[in-house]
Amino acid sequence: MPDAFLVTGTDTGVGKTYVTCQIVRALRKEGVDAVGYKSVCCGERSDAELLVSASEHAEPIEALNPVWYQAPVTPAVAAELENKPVSLEEIRSHAEALAERHEVLIMEGVGGWEGPMTRKETFADLAQALGWPVVLVAANRLGALNHTLLTEGAIRDRGLELCGVILNHLTEDHHIAMTTNRRILEEFLAAPL
Repeated sequence: MPDAFLVTGTDTGVGKTYVTCQIVRALRKEGVDAVGYKSVCCGERSDAELLVSASEHAEPIEALNPVWYQAPVTPAVAAELENKPVSLEEIRSHAEALAERHEVLIMEGVGGWEGPMTRKETFADLAQALGWPVVLVAANRLGALNHTLLTEGAIRDRGLELCGVILNHLTEDHHIAMTTNRRILEEFLAAPL
């Protein structure tokens, strides 16, 4: 297992926080000093609070979520609305310092892979600057095939290792797309599903 990696999603609301928390909890249960990291939160800070809890309060919320915007919009817009610009270089530096303090750092992305962090940079730019392996979370629903394959290609185009794809069930309902998505993705993806 890498000592630092990113959890990104095909979109917002696909279960990145849930997956990140599950991984952190599982590692901590095995005695690994693992923490979850959410560089930027927009809107409610509940994602960061869940990561702090999963990390067993190994760090204060300000360390695991250094940038918090009140507006529930993409970071680029929230930064303008609140007149608090975000620096990807500062986030990268903070993430690397945090990773040095713990055995494993799991950084949860913001929105989807190409979510705008600034007016000129996306989360993908930050991911590429870090160079860490990536886990991709996709909601198991109609449209998941296209979103997952497009995001997989975008991750690989950045020269990053995609170490796995997680197909997340957001509802208990099962329709035909949900029952066939896994089989189709297994045929197309190079990464483990």
